[in-house]
Order: sequence, then C-alpha cells, then structure tokens
Amino acid sequence: MFSETHSLRAGPVHCAWRDYRRGQSAEALVRPWLADTLGTDAFSLDRDARGRPQLRVHGRPGLDANWSHSGEALLVALGDGVAVGVDIEWMRPRPQAMALAQRFFTADEATALDAMPPALAEAAFVRLWCAKEAVLKAHGHGLSFGLDRLRFQARGDDWALVDCDAALGVPGDWTLQAFVPLPGYLATVAWRA
Repeated sequence: MFSETHSLRAGPVHCAWRDYRRGQSAEALVRPWLADTLGTDAFSLDRDARGRPQLRVHGRPGLDANWSHSGEALLVALGDGVAVGVDIEWMRPRPQAMALAQRFFTADEATALDAMPPALAEAAFVRLWCAKEAVLKAHGHGLSFGLDRLRFQARGDDWALVDCDAALGVPGDWTLQAFVPLPGYLATVAWRA
C-alpha cells in the first residue's frame, strides 16, 4: 500500500512508492492511490497511441499521472498543471552499462561515464538513465524518442539537462528531481508546464 511515509512532494508533483511484485498490474495498484489523492474515483485513465497514460478528471483539467516499476518497487506521480514523468531503477549489477551508454547516450555523456571510477560509474549511469527516461515519459514518447536526443552534463553526483531536441522545448522548461525512494533504488521525477 502507498503511504504518506513513502511519498515526496516536489513543486506541483506528488510522488509515492510501494512494494511491487512481478506479475501485478501496476495500473491496478496506481488507481486506488490516484482516487485517494484526488479525493474521487470519478476519473478515467486511458492510453494514447504510444501507450502513455492519459488522466482525465471531470472539472479538473491539467492533471497528469505517470508511473514506473523496477525490481520490487512501484513509483507513481501526479502532476497538477504539468506533464510529469517518472522512472525508478533497482540498483543491481549492470555489467553492460558502459556498452549501453556508448550505444544510446550522447558521446559527451558516454565519455563522462567512462572517465569515472568504475565504482561510481554504474550508479551515475543509472541516475542518467532515470533522468532521461523521466523526461521522455513526461514528453509522451518514451524511450522510442531516442536517449541521444537530450544531453545531460555531470554536476557533482547528479546530472543537469543542458541540451535537447526542439520537440522537447529547451532545457530551462524542465525541472528534474532525483531521489532515493527506498534503499537500493534510484528515481527521478521530471516535469514541465
């Protein structure tokens, strides 16, 4: 069950997380949380042509929902007046992380990851993946849009969006917040008005 002790409020976005078991319907778990958070179960949750959830609440335009699951965790976000995207990733060994970075990230990002000590590079890869996926899910196209169509730059332990395809707007349009929802997990929520 989602609980307030497992939640985060960031600007116009409310996130929550809970345990998740493979084979469960993430949407079936998300619906009661949305009903409770919205104060009504009179909403529709349809999918667009790309499969992205489309939340509609009568009399309350501008609401958006998104969710992600990995390992044994489910993360959901509700945005008010913003398009929202989330990604959660279980911190498990990723022996192919650098090969994936070379193939799917920008050359600058792959070079930055390659220059990091191996003990730090894997977590940095996951943080970057979460950031990219959260933005692309908020945009509505998901990973199929292309991970290389937005460029991040390492800033301390985090990543900052510094360039993106015109279809995504400009980097300043986006707000991202990385966080650790549960031990052994990394997550990012991204939104734009």
